[in-house]
Amino acid sequence: MDFLPVFLNIRNKACLVVGGGEVATRKVMLLLQTGAHVSVVSPELSSALNEFHAQGKIQHHAEFFQSGHLEDIVLVIAATDDRDTNRQVSAAAQQRQIPVNVVDNPDLCTFIMPSIVDRSPLLIAISSGGQSPVLARLLRAQLETMIPAAYGHLAAMAGKFRERVKQHFTHPEKRRIFWEKTLQGRFSEMVLAGQDEAAQDYLLQSLQQEKDQPPQGEVYLVGAGPGNPDLLTFRAMRLMQQADVVVYDRLVSPAILDMVRRDAERIYAGKERNRHTLQQESINQLLVRLAQEGKRVLRLKGGDPFIFGRGGEEIETLAAHRIPFQVVPGITAASGVAAYAGIPLTHRDYAQSCIFVTGHLKNNSIDLDWPHLARPNQTIVIYMGLLGLPVLCQQLIAHGLPDSTPAAIIQQGTTQKQRIVTGTLQTLPDLAETAHLTPPTLIIVGQVVKLHQNLAWFEPASEAENTQAHFLALDQLEKPSAE
Repeated sequence: MDFLPVFLNIRNKACLVVGGGEVATRKVMLLLQTGAHVSVVSPELSSALNEFHAQGKIQHHAEFFQSGHLEDIVLVIAATDDRDTNRQVSAAAQQRQIPVNVVDNPDLCTFIMPSIVDRSPLLIAISSGGQSPVLARLLRAQLETMIPAAYGHLAAMAGKFRERVKQHFTHPEKRRIFWEKTLQGRFSEMVLAGQDEAAQDYLLQSLQQEKDQPPQGEVYLVGAGPGNPDLLTFRAMRLMQQADVVVYDRLVSPAILDMVRRDAERIYAGKERNRHTLQQESINQLLVRLAQEGKRVLRLKGGDPFIFGRGGEEIETLAAHRIPFQVVPGITAASGVAAYAGIPLTHRDYAQSCIFVTGHLKNNSIDLDWPHLARPNQTIVIYMGLLGLPVLCQQLIAHGLPDSTPAAIIQQGTTQKQRIVTGTLQTLPDLAETAHLTPPTLIIVGQVVKLHQNLAWFEPASEAENTQAHFLALDQLEKPSAE
């Protein structure tokens, strides 16, 4: 993050706005809404600011800015159309370590003014870090239509009972679960419908029925998909926000891990070749122990938990210990990565079947049913096969597939770091080595790979930049010399 989102309490605090035009007027109005004492420095004021001054809502210094205006000020906004003045304000404020915002100039800011969805006491702030204020405002407009105005009243109603709920539950986890259930149930519906008295009675009855005892633990076995956060399911997102602790694998991308509840404990249980942070049996027992402690455990696995994810082994252990669990499927790498690479896994002209296998090397060999794999009109998808790629290609050729069979290897598919190398069974190992590919990768073998050239639709940012640089270079070559 370029900026840390915070909410400042400036009620009854002295704030300064430099500028007297329409932009300054909007900033003054926002500060007044927070209960700040606002002073404005400007030779002239807009009609609205003149009215505020006449009503005694603001103080006015009818002069140009001087550093002395910052005495006892806790926050400054520069909203003039003079860049030199804005620079002067920013430098003077930063010298005194006073937070300063310069409108439309993030380089001079120590804080950003976000777009705000106001459902007080519920506030939502949206910022693009100064890169695209219009985009932030468009997102705010969408949220305004999605979040009823009564949500502010709902937050206030919940606040009235916050201390009482806190006294009822000595276990913080139980308290959090109660509020999650309450705010997603009938209590919220009653408040939003204006039935305040009925809502209060319902909440009190619900509270009396809840015993103050440790919560029952549960495990959520969730597929995180192939890496792109946009491919998560709604159910996965909901459970990711409810979990008390997350046990995650190496293939779970940082962008997805960032979407887990902020205060959830994180435990890395990744596996790499010849280096396992935790053995599988240890992971199984860890899930049991955490659930027995009353925690809601998110077991987050790359792809789908039941496709080369050992999810079945984990829930077998949970079932043996009578631990409640849920399973949320994820988009497996085969379908997700192939789709983003523009390679259909089946096609009536090229492949009428598809098979998934794992390409782990053991003693420099791979124990697979080669005759079954080396069949015509079939797509082979190989997980975890980068290291064994030469052996895989050799064996498929040895068992009947032509060495000219199209093949592709995709690194970090579906993400902005996606890289695709295509060739044949004969050429792909050398091409992959030249490209210096690293895990995670997925290998696809079959005639459908030929469709990649025409069907590739996803262009990662890195490829787009390379393409742009390529055309710029060509453009420069075509221009006559300035000499």
